[in-house]
Amino acid sequence: MLKQNSEKPDTERTRRVVRRATNVVWHDLQVDKSTRSQIKEQNPCLLWFTGLSGAGKSTIADMVEKKLNAQGKHTYLLDGDNVRHGLNRDLGFTDAERVENIRRVGEVAKLFVDAGIITIASFISPFRSDRRLVRELFDPDEFIEVYISAPLEVCEARDPKGLYKRARAGEIPHFTGIDSDYETPEREHIVLDTTVLSPAQSADSLIDFMVEYGFVGPLDDSLSDQTDG
Repeated sequence: MLKQNSEKPDTERTRRVVRRATNVVWHDLQVDKSTRSQIKEQNPCLLWFTGLSGAGKSTIADMVEKKLNAQGKHTYLLDGDNVRHGLNRDLGFTDAERVENIRRVGEVAKLFVDAGIITIASFISPFRSDRRLVRELFDPDEFIEVYISAPLEVCEARDPKGLYKRARAGEIPHFTGIDSDYETPEREHIVLDTTVLSPAQSADSLIDFMVEYGFVGPLDDSLSDQTDG
C-alpha cells in the first residue's frame, strides 16, 4: 500500500506562472528577411485562414500549400489541430486560452515569414481582437486574412469530425458557434464561400488573388495540372 504524502503541495512552484522578461535586449542579425527571401525568389507572407469548424479551412489550406509547393514555392502550413499536439498542447479552449493559442501561433508565423516562407495558418481564431493583434505583427503587404465562410447550420450538418454532435451533447465545452462566440471578420482580404465554391475552386480563387496582388508571380499551369487528381 502506498504511503500518502501528507505534505501540502507548493502551489507557487506547481502553478504555471508566466512573467515577461525585463532583462533581454534585441540582437540585430546580419542575415535579414530580405536576404532570405531573395535566395528563395519569393515574397514571404502569411495567409491567415479563419472560420467556423467545418467551414473547410484545413482542406483548402492544404490544397493551397500543395499548389504553391508544386510551383517551387517554399511554404509551411500551421494547422490549428496539429499545433495543439505540440506547441500548444498545454492549452484548452477557454477564452483566455484561445487568446494565448493565437498569440503563440502569430509569433511562430512571424518567424516563418522572417525566414522568407509563404506561411499558411488555419485557425478558427474566433475573436477579432486576436486576429488584429496577429495582423499588427506584420507589414501590410505580408498579411492576408482569408475568411472561409459557411453558416453554422451548414458546418453543423457537415460535422466531419463529429464535434458539433458532441458539443450539443455537452461533451465539449466552449465550442465555437455553440456556447462560444465567433466574431465574423470585418477587415478580411478575401471571402471564400464554401456553400458556393468547392475546396478546389476556393484554393484556385485564393491563388488567383495572390497573383493579382503580387504576392506570387504568374503560375506555370503545367505544374499546377500535376496537383489535380
